[in-house]
Amino acid sequence: MAERGVDVSALPQEVREQLAELDLELSEGDITQKGYEKKRAKVLAPFLTQTLDLAPPPAYDEQSPGPSSASASASASASVPEPGPSNSSSSSSRHRRTRRTHRSSGTRDERYRSDIHTEAVQAALAKHKEEKMALPMPTKRRSTYVQSPIDNCTPPDSSSSSDDEAVSSESTGPQQSPDTWINSSLHASSTSSSASSTLSHGESRPTQAPQPQSQQVPPPPAPAHPPHSHSQPSALAEAFAQTRIDPGGGVGPPDVPSQAQARGSRVDLPTNAVVRGMSRGQSRSSMMETADGVPVSSRVSTKIQQLLNTLKRPKRPPLSEFFMDDQEEIVEVPQADPNTPRPEGRQIIPVKGEPLGVVSNWPPALQAALTRWGATQGKSPALTALDITGKPLYTLTYGKLWSRSVKLAYTLLNKLGTKNEQILKPGDRVALVYPNSDPGMFWVAFYGCLLAEVIPVPIEVPLSRKDAGSSQVGFLLGSCGVGLALTSEICLKGLPKTPTGEILQFKGWPRLKWVVTDSKYLTKPSKDWQPHIPTANTDTAYIEYKASKEGTVMGVAVSKVAMLTHCQALTQACNYCEGETLVNVLDFKKDMGLWHGVLTSVMNRIHTISVPYAVMKACPLSWVQRVHIHKARVALVKCRDLHWAMMAHRDQRETSLASLRMLVVADGANPWSVSSCDAFLNVFQAYGLKPEVICPCATSPEAMTVAIRRPGVPGAPLPARAVLSMTGLSHGVIRVNTEDKNSALTVQDVGHVMPGALMCIVKPDGPPMLCKTDEIGEIVVNSRAGGTMYYGLSGVTKNTFEVIPVNASGAPIGEIPFVRSGLLGFVGPGSLIFVVGKNEGLLMVSGRRHNADDLVATALAVEPVKTVYRGRIAVFSVTVFYDERIVIVAEQRPDASEEDSFQWMSRVLQAIDSIHQVGLYCLALVPANTLPKTPLGGIHISDTKQLFLEGSLHPCNILMCPHTCVTNMPKPRQKQPVGVGPASIMVGNLVAGKRIAQAAGRDLGLIEDQDLVRKHQFLTEALQWRAQTDPDHTLYVLLNAKGVAVCTATCVQLHKRAEKIAAALMERSGINIGENVVLLYPPGIDLIAAFYGCLYAGCIPVTVRPPHPQNLSATLPTVRMIIDVSKAACILTTQVLTKILRSKEAAATVNIKTWPIIIDTDDLPRKRPPTIYKPPNAEMIAYLDFSVSTTGMLTGVKISHAAVSALCRSIKLQCELYSSRQIAICLDPYCGLGFVLWCLASVYSGHQSILIPPMELESSLTLWLGTLSQYRIRDTFCSYSVMELCTKGLGGQTEMLKARGVNLSCVRSCVVIAEERPRLALTHSFSKLFKDLGLSMRAVSTAFGSRVNLAICLQGTTGPDPSTVYVDMKSLRHDRVRLVERGAPQSLPLMESGTILPGVRVIIVNPETRGPLGDSHLGEIWVNSPHNATGYYTIYGEENLQADHFNTKLSFGDPQTLWARTGYLGFVKRTELTDASGDRHDALFVVGSLDETLELRGLRYHPIDIETSVSRAHRSIGESAVFTWTNLLVVVAELCGSEQDALDLVPLVTNVVLEEHHLIVGVVVIVDPGVIPINSRGEKQRMHLRDSFLADQLDPIYVAYNM
Repeated sequence: MAERGVDVSALPQEVREQLAELDLELSEGDITQKGYEKKRAKVLAPFLTQTLDLAPPPAYDEQSPGPSSASASASASASVPEPGPSNSSSSSSRHRRTRRTHRSSGTRDERYRSDIHTEAVQAALAKHKEEKMALPMPTKRRSTYVQSPIDNCTPPDSSSSSDDEAVSSESTGPQQSPDTWINSSLHASSTSSSASSTLSHGESRPTQAPQPQSQQVPPPPAPAHPPHSHSQPSALAEAFAQTRIDPGGGVGPPDVPSQAQARGSRVDLPTNAVVRGMSRGQSRSSMMETADGVPVSSRVSTKIQQLLNTLKRPKRPPLSEFFMDDQEEIVEVPQADPNTPRPEGRQIIPVKGEPLGVVSNWPPALQAALTRWGATQGKSPALTALDITGKPLYTLTYGKLWSRSVKLAYTLLNKLGTKNEQILKPGDRVALVYPNSDPGMFWVAFYGCLLAEVIPVPIEVPLSRKDAGSSQVGFLLGSCGVGLALTSEICLKGLPKTPTGEILQFKGWPRLKWVVTDSKYLTKPSKDWQPHIPTANTDTAYIEYKASKEGTVMGVAVSKVAMLTHCQALTQACNYCEGETLVNVLDFKKDMGLWHGVLTSVMNRIHTISVPYAVMKACPLSWVQRVHIHKARVALVKCRDLHWAMMAHRDQRETSLASLRMLVVADGANPWSVSSCDAFLNVFQAYGLKPEVICPCATSPEAMTVAIRRPGVPGAPLPARAVLSMTGLSHGVIRVNTEDKNSALTVQDVGHVMPGALMCIVKPDGPPMLCKTDEIGEIVVNSRAGGTMYYGLSGVTKNTFEVIPVNASGAPIGEIPFVRSGLLGFVGPGSLIFVVGKNEGLLMVSGRRHNADDLVATALAVEPVKTVYRGRIAVFSVTVFYDERIVIVAEQRPDASEEDSFQWMSRVLQAIDSIHQVGLYCLALVPANTLPKTPLGGIHISDTKQLFLEGSLHPCNILMCPHTCVTNMPKPRQKQPVGVGPASIMVGNLVAGKRIAQAAGRDLGLIEDQDLVRKHQFLTEALQWRAQTDPDHTLYVLLNAKGVAVCTATCVQLHKRAEKIAAALMERSGINIGENVVLLYPPGIDLIAAFYGCLYAGCIPVTVRPPHPQNLSATLPTVRMIIDVSKAACILTTQVLTKILRSKEAAATVNIKTWPIIIDTDDLPRKRPPTIYKPPNAEMIAYLDFSVSTTGMLTGVKISHAAVSALCRSIKLQCELYSSRQIAICLDPYCGLGFVLWCLASVYSGHQSILIPPMELESSLTLWLGTLSQYRIRDTFCSYSVMELCTKGLGGQTEMLKARGVNLSCVRSCVVIAEERPRLALTHSFSKLFKDLGLSMRAVSTAFGSRVNLAICLQGTTGPDPSTVYVDMKSLRHDRVRLVERGAPQSLPLMESGTILPGVRVIIVNPETRGPLGDSHLGEIWVNSPHNATGYYTIYGEENLQADHFNTKLSFGDPQTLWARTGYLGFVKRTELTDASGDRHDALFVVGSLDETLELRGLRYHPIDIETSVSRAHRSIGESAVFTWTNLLVVVAELCGSEQDALDLVPLVTNVVLEEHHLIVGVVVIVDPGVIPINSRGEKQRMHLRDSFLADQLDPIYVAYNM
């Protein structure tokens, strides 16, 4: 676009009106895109030239103190210079804006913001804007988290503003009142060009932070932002509409509506958007074509198309490292990048601090100092505590502190037990549990412990049983052997109690005895008692807790001499004087707050004013006011406190910070501390703050104070900053950033090494080798003032506290041990120490290091920050697929809209990609206040990570980007052209001694008796013969839900009913012999009678499942389709179904006027047909078997009379069926083997069949198992859905069934009838569950059939038990079978599909070459048997398909035999078992249907394998299904839990599929239970699901599009 770089909001009014008019024309379709761009360019031409000559911003390193920097940086924050008509007016407007910005800088959030960062982020996003990628926004059902932007917006409760949280602007002060929310949402529609108007509503502007500059320079312009083609008014909205799509310039292929923000469940196209390729008249839902040319009219495919477009663009990281997927293992072949920066400096020399001076009046031990001041300066104030409003509550003098501590020491040692036993002895550990608001009690307790020589372990007050990390605190107490806790009376009252009033036993805590230390409970010591104060030695003085990266809480033990030396070193470094005043905002229980505010202050008789966290939240300026009121010389703060003070400073008129000589910034080592310090100085220089008093420092629990900047001399130049290259940092190398200023990190020094200490930099991982001077490493310190060990954990201690650095050759550099500080940094010029991160915040992604804090800083520099709370962001990495992946979790503000959040998330992705060159794996937003907090309100990272991994984080928004960040995928497999012919393969197998993979059932045997031949040639004859010879033998018993036999049929009854129906058919004119008749009956005996009635009349029966009366719209069309395809002449059905077929409801779905003749068979007259039809030969068709495959194909196959007889005979032999036997059938009787067993087998073999309609089980779960027990059934047949119903529904009720006398020990075989790979997990759990009821573990087996042959395998009474093998899943994807041991990684258990039926031969064939394969090779199963179907029933005459599937020959080997292709992949394996004839048994293993397999990355996947992994990923996933759409893998998962779990599933599903199948999921769809369609055989209808998804009919809870 020509006009890129013009700030629309700065143009004259009339020009803006012209542009708006143009936009309107474009949206109305009155002007073409080309014409629009031409006219627009013309209108903007005069303003274009003026923006091109602006100079780029100068680089800056040094900071010049003095007033100039304040004004310069204020003007720098006015980011977009306004190109006006003339330069003079432009400069004057710049001055106006300067003044405004200065006024309003309170609303801007300066924390976490390094100037470079904001600018860099904007530039990065501008670059992405040019690429114009539309990311599809996730679809969310409205009921999930209804968060309307304005109505529901209760300001978050105060606890949400955290440790690192800027005072939550909704809940405090004048920053943003509820009506400004409304204003700001209305404001976007105003057309005011002045930037101040947007600022007046408290919105953050995308300007840069104040910049320290070395001389007055004109403010650098912001990166030019391409404006939008629709008129978007304010500069604010303009600058950051980065990822939104220009509705004018469409995206990608013309079939994509150019609007990515689809809300809710419909596409909301804004009024001015134009869909390319549509004229105005066309409707929005006009058809679009998918990549396959299939027309779909849906939003889903649009989004997927967008997703494909985003995936087509080149990924940032080059795909250099591949895993080679060889047969054995996936191996990484890392290719080192030759351009990787490497350290080039010399080896570092240890840096020495100045010697620790010896001052004559320094005490021999810290307790001695307290004794001295208590005796000589008793009236002098030691500590002032504030109440919640920030007013002084009490002041503790040194005299009081001394006397109370002595009383406590005496009580602890002498008065705790009954009369004479001593509970505590010196050296015991005691927990100190005091709230942050009560420093006085804590001081007394701490010093009381020191005087009693017991070891205090300060911990946080536990608030509930479920506190974040509470069990880890229990680990700390346990490892320190703590049995006693000191607390105050008020605190004790507030602890959570059990109903009986005892203190709750916290999770993971040892049993504690609680002691209250309020003065009234303490005993005054007797006159002669004095505390024992030895000279400081190496005994432990106190234990400070520390949480590791994994969340473990350990105790760092500090010896008495280390405690004293540290106080002395701090006194020397900070130049503390007796009687000074110090304001402490930090936590006094640990770290700087304890070292300066409790220990060093007492050594120097300093007056400490303690400002608790709660006061800071209520009144952020309180510490500044305290400094002003008490003329304090020193203040201890964190960046957060600087930030909060800046936010609130306008409320304060009279404040002076001139008294401060030292402002210690405890987290001065953080990447964003620079900007906080600068911004604070900027605001408060006017209040007397001197630039040289800001003293950042670096500390760690193990090494204590590592370095601190000494207070500077007034007027001396401030230390230089380091502007480092992020890329260099990620490789652990220091490079001053020159070329790309977007990816730079500005860091400030943290001063010099502590007095008396020695410091080195060593490699963070591996042996502690000294780094080179230009290399980042871990800081290690040797000093008397450091921790001595992790208390009670000797193993971990050695690695941290006893490190001896080695040089390049591996030789130790000396004897003295160093302590690892956990800080990463380097030594700069002048021995200044720079820290660039912490070990625990280190994320190692494909060999590069990234710092969590840097990523947080980048994320927070992305506008608009109104989406999330600052300081409530967690960054961590999870290991997925051989590498670390970065996850960012943030708390979303309640008033943020879906679009805002999504916009913010997609921008964060782009910013981090550009600046850090690393892809984010997952970005999740959770509702406000739901992340686990640390006691002072920060985020508990390890707990958050734990919640993420176990799927209980409950995000309200999530964006996964596996496509960009997973760069180590195996190479897609290239299919090699088959150079080896089938003959060579066969010869190869023979030479290798491998047998050809084929197997056969027993011989059917010859039938000698002529009588039998005649009897069994046709089933109709068999039935007539039975009706004559054994008329009263009962063939069928039908049970209802109560288990009562509602209907029975003897041989003669069945024969008579069949005659009645035959007579009715013959009487009707228009129904001729050989015509097809549809049988529409519920499962029962009517169906069987109708079947034989058709055969008697010479018609061909077609059994069809009746429509479901409650769901006609879904089920009736299938019925109609089969009727139409089979060209049925008539429908036989019941009275009830006749009414349904002719009902109004049916008419709404299909055309009921065109039904064929409908005959109601309920009340037919008793008539006999004139003759019973006998087919001329056995090759005639007996019936048609129609079924819908899982891929959604309706196929009908023709079954001849000969095939029927052969099949029945085969089953009779295999299951040993004869007339005295009883079997129970719980199957759907409409197709396949289910129909054969229900309708045919009993008539042929004469056994009695007990029929149980599966739908009756829904109302009476115990029906099937109860029947087996009651009738003592030996053989039963069921479907997977029946087995699943029983497993899920009766699993917990086996005891109840036992009590009712259900006994399954009679069952010899329970066969699952299916056309799929055996579901091992289900059959196994069924056997296990009902073992208690006597079910034999050997009873359950499976059958296997297909369309071309309804029964290939059936585990009968003979033959060995089905065997199970374990195959390697990776090899299966390559169409290979590799057998592995049970429990091998990536192994898949497969069970044999039952014994091959008599008369059946199978062979395994390569589907491409059609040559036979060897034993244990994967190929297509081909079958030859007398009961093969004779062909497809088609109307169109697809003869070639017919020949291919039913009459195929091998290309080599045995070219004579005709085979039928089953369409299933499997293999044959010869086992060690013997079959009935004494030969070794050949087992057939079915792997899956070829039609269903997914071809992805050149490999073949079976959906069931991916689904098994998905279902394991989270406890709330019920059923799942996968399918592909234009090469994207779509996973649909049913959510069984509550809807708030929905988004938890997205990352877990993505992880598990990536880990176990090396596939990236493209779309994750979360739906309600029961949405995935399942057919009567219990098979998933994945194609139906796919169609519903693409037609947007699923009503999903959530759809996530993975980037």
